[in-house]
Amino acid sequence: MSIDKLINLLATVTLLEMMVMIGLGVSLSQISGVAKDVKLVTRALIGSYVLVPAVALGLLLAFRARPLVAAGFLMAAVCPGAPYGPPFTGLAKGKVPVAVGLMVVLAGLSAVLAPVLLGFMLPIVAGDQTIKADALKMLGTLLFSQFLPLCVGLAIRQKRPDLARKLEGPAKKVSTALNLLLLVIILTVQWRMLASISARGFFGMFLLVIATFVIGWILGGRDIPTRRAVTAATSIRNVGVSLVLVTGSFPGTPAVSAATAYALFQTILLAVVFLVWGKAIPGEQASRAAA
Repeated sequence: MSIDKLINLLATVTLLEMMVMIGLGVSLSQISGVAKDVKLVTRALIGSYVLVPAVALGLLLAFRARPLVAAGFLMAAVCPGAPYGPPFTGLAKGKVPVAVGLMVVLAGLSAVLAPVLLGFMLPIVAGDQTIKADALKMLGTLLFSQFLPLCVGLAIRQKRPDLARKLEGPAKKVSTALNLLLLVIILTVQWRMLASISARGFFGMFLLVIATFVIGWILGGRDIPTRRAVTAATSIRNVGVSLVLVTGSFPGTPAVSAATAYALFQTILLAVVFLVWGKAIPGEQASRAAA
């Protein structure tokens, strides 16, 4: 088995396990509670699937990114619903139940919307090169590796809540180990490509992270704790999904390096931002916000 196929297999297994884990920790009442708030969901959808991809596309064109590098960033830009959303919301003393509901809604929809968005945007950044991702193949991959395992986890939580609680802890540990292993392998294989990223490239990533944060904050509504949850859902892109897409569509290319670099950069930067954000809130106010 080639290293590219190994990375793609490991990325798929990691995503499968992670989506089951998410389902085990979420009740249908949490999801329905968020889904019933049509205005909130609409704002989150506009931010995650319209504004963030549009800003990413604009920055890539402005920075004249190489086609395959641009493809890697776009893979990340069209994939919201990251499992880090709820814990980062907790760091910022936001409404974690809202973040959980949005995470599930956005992660489920990305199985359909991500291939559609990529089919529209990839030709724009391709220039004179031919960069195509098979939309039907991506749809099938994401339905199998993201939507179905999420439904399995939700079903176990709904039918066997005691079993779900027992499995959730070990599932989180396995998910952490798989994610670390995947990143270590990709970093080892793609080290030279990652090291070649210029200061200009990191500045572009910084602008994109800040833009996603601002978009979430603007669309988050008047309730501050809810606004923090929407900001997390909008700004933190789903690393697992983007890596499955990029390693499956463009193995061994700068697209993998770009997606990996952005995944690391956004996660570290936003972890610090949300942690500092939460530290600025007094303890009593934080307790009321998380309720």
